[in-house]
Amino acid sequence: MPDTRQTLLLDAPLVPRQVWDIAQGTVKLDLSSAARLRIRHANTSLRHLIEGDTPIYGLNTGVGGLSEQRISAEQQAELSRKILFSHAVGVGRPLTPAQTRAIMACAVNSYALGYTGVRETIPDRLIALLNSNCLPVVPSEGSVGYLVHMAHIALALIGHGTLQTLDGPQAASLVMQRLGFAPLQPEAKEGLALVNGLACATGLGCLSTHSLSMALHWADRIAAATFDIMGGQRRAFDPRSATLRNMPGGQRVSARLRALTQDSLHLAARQGSRTQDALSLRAIPHIHGSVHDALEGITRTLTQELGSLSDNPAIIDIDNQPRAFSQAHAVGASLARVMDEAAVAAASLGAVAERRLDRMVNPLVSPFPAFLPSDSGTGSGFMIAQYTACALVGQNRRMAAPASLDGGITSGLQEDILVHATPSALKAQTVVDNTRTILAIELLALCQAIDLASLYPDLAPKTQELYTQVRAEVPLYQEDHPLADDITAIANWLGATHP
Repeated sequence: MPDTRQTLLLDAPLVPRQVWDIAQGTVKLDLSSAARLRIRHANTSLRHLIEGDTPIYGLNTGVGGLSEQRISAEQQAELSRKILFSHAVGVGRPLTPAQTRAIMACAVNSYALGYTGVRETIPDRLIALLNSNCLPVVPSEGSVGYLVHMAHIALALIGHGTLQTLDGPQAASLVMQRLGFAPLQPEAKEGLALVNGLACATGLGCLSTHSLSMALHWADRIAAATFDIMGGQRRAFDPRSATLRNMPGGQRVSARLRALTQDSLHLAARQGSRTQDALSLRAIPHIHGSVHDALEGITRTLTQELGSLSDNPAIIDIDNQPRAFSQAHAVGASLARVMDEAAVAAASLGAVAERRLDRMVNPLVSPFPAFLPSDSGTGSGFMIAQYTACALVGQNRRMAAPASLDGGITSGLQEDILVHATPSALKAQTVVDNTRTILAIELLALCQAIDLASLYPDLAPKTQELYTQVRAEVPLYQEDHPLADDITAIANWLGATHP
């Protein structure tokens, strides 16, 4: 079958949405002629530096705590090869295929900037694996910021280990041969350049941020529908008042809630019935809006990261003379901080969603049958599903603790402060996934309430539309099968469907 995917020609740095597209396997990747020229030029500069006597980190010295130990020209290629094996120390469950592809795409993006000095064949091999969907198995745990995940990916380039292919697991050496590549013999600095940098944290961050964006837009729709069926007081979103709060996200959510609840006869009949609603209803613009604002800053930092070098040392020509600059560009402090912020933002969405859920099922405050059972005599309805949401809110709260402040000391005091960018990105994804499940429970509950109270004809058209979409996936819950099945189905649907 012919490959009909479009090719993304990498010239300027990638943006986060492009990383997402590559990670989903919906586009192919290739280097532009300008990017290839940058890579070749940096490699030429590196070769000039190899011939000199100046100590250069990772080129003619050891790495990490061995940076003061000089190595001979004959040992430089051996150092590169050994780095790949010694740094491949990941443990735990494997990353998903999308996560692995995102990391590989960000590595190619970094080499295309033209400051690492690697040969063109290295990004070409990564691109070939990406485009053919032949992916290394990368353990998820073991990184304090970088190094580990890319080491497992780089092993495939030298023909070591197993790749997951469309036809199942296959030896990396055979796959690379089929793609037209002999096993890579890493040259000076190439081993370090293969494992170094923030490709891992950046790739994972792009995925978790896109997932957060989708969850946020669903959260707005779901919250509006809950507000509708609960008969909320729409003056909380009055534009004359909303503009007094000078937060762009909050104003945007207020406007969206007005649009999503427009023409609701149910809401119209209840205006003035209460002085004000509980905060989980009337503070939707403020809480959701804060996440909208945070998301803009997170995306901006990721975009900056994709346009930045994170290798060490950097190879730069100054006055037509190659220079190597040993710096700390692989320390992703900004990236770690915004990934922590992404986890906090997602956790806040989950927390307020669980509170709205409780107001639908709790007989002390709900206008609906207690816990929304299909049979109030024998059914528990959504009583225990609210427990699940509460448990996930608690887990999110624990996981929202900042990894960027964990610190730590490695490499014999050479690396005596760590920012944990990769763990920050990984836990952000977990928090987003948990929040999506909480939103799924809220969505199922509000649809159950619509059925039990026969509200459908009086609701806003957008609420009706959302209800119809859900009912196309799962029916009214009648306690005739595990509710977990419906929760999982709708959580997966939210993750795969654009709001």
